[in-house]
Amino acid sequence: MANEEIKQRIIDFFKQSKGKSKFYLSDLMKAAPELSKKDLKKVTTEMIAEGTLMYYSTGSTTMLQLAEEDVDAKLKESNE
Repeated sequence: MANEEIKQRIIDFFKQSKGKSKFYLSDLMKAAPELSKKDLKKVTTEMIAEGTLMYYSTGSTTMLQLAEEDVDAKLKESNE
């Protein structure tokens, strides 16, 4: 299966999730169950490099979110 199709499935997974915008890598396994966790990590790393996804860290854990949902950046822009 092509990486582009997997990337689209991951984006769709984020957009279909009501009320939740941040996920652990293990949660994203539901979007592409045929991939190993290592292969999924490679795909998400590519998506981060492209600017589609971004990391979200609480200090004790790291999650992934869509880059367009970066609330902190939106707040900073609106205050300028």
